[in-house]
Amino acid sequence: MLKLPLELPSFYWSQNKTAIDIKVKDWIEQRLPNSDESLLEKQWDIVLLGAPLSRSSISASAASEFPDHFRKMWKGFGTYNIDTDQDLRDLRVLDLGDIEMHVTDISKCHSNIKKVMNGVSKSFSESLIFTIGGDHSITAMLVSGLKDVDPSKKIGILQFDTHLDLRDLKDQGPSNGTPIRNLIESGIVEGENVYNIGLHGFFNGPSLISYAKEQKVNYITLKQARKKGIMETVQDALLELEAKVDFIYVTIDMDVLDISYAPGVPASTPGGMSTTELFEAVYTAGTSSKIRAVDIVCLDPNRDLAVQPTVKAGVHTFLSFVSGLMNKQV
Repeated sequence: MLKLPLELPSFYWSQNKTAIDIKVKDWIEQRLPNSDESLLEKQWDIVLLGAPLSRSSISASAASEFPDHFRKMWKGFGTYNIDTDQDLRDLRVLDLGDIEMHVTDISKCHSNIKKVMNGVSKSFSESLIFTIGGDHSITAMLVSGLKDVDPSKKIGILQFDTHLDLRDLKDQGPSNGTPIRNLIESGIVEGENVYNIGLHGFFNGPSLISYAKEQKVNYITLKQARKKGIMETVQDALLELEAKVDFIYVTIDMDVLDISYAPGVPASTPGGMSTTELFEAVYTAGTSSKIRAVDIVCLDPNRDLAVQPTVKAGVHTFLSFVSGLMNKQV
């Protein structure tokens, strides 16, 4: 087995792989207590990780609960995408389980995240790695783990977010408000290779804008993206990144959605993306041949409404990206 701080998925589904119309729960392979070594030796298009950490969140958050809620929602989605006329069941996806977290030691949690990403990216070098958070602090650790595999490789960041996440590390430490600054100041990512799409409203101060400009961060407001077109904006960002970097990391902060679409987000705001816009954006991102890893962060199921619209949006976001990835392979 993988000698990494990884726990088996804490929620399992019984599967029916013979049905004509299968659900996501019947499609994604899960690492079970009785799984043998051969499961880890197979070729997978996507490997899934859970990173259930939210103690490093600036605002109170139970984003650590999202990986489990994400898995439990699989029964509500089929593998066929009517919008693209694709059946995702043709892709091979393995759920490796959750990265081990310490109850109180955030630095230990971050160390485990970095170690797991490093080990998984080596063991599954041909697979796209998709992590379900967790708060946004996990992104800096995941990208750091990826960088350690081959320090000579240049990494680009495509970020969907309401916030720049460039707060000062001296004030905030490695929290969910600092992951992009953390990556820039540690020399892992160059500011000019960060593209943030979705900023809007009154949620980023002048000091952060000044730092972004100083570091040549590419930030595109939601107003600008809508004027140009969401798909066109993402396509242009990808074209620029693909010309500059060896591979791209996509981070999706669910607070990029308008509060009416995402009540289960701690830092939800008015004026954000609609779910349709986000699904279109991540689908477009999925078509890039240079995407190496993706995360979805900052979704707190405990804040969600009874029918869990935000959790459903999170699963739909994952499936939309995978649809784009499949389109790339067609």
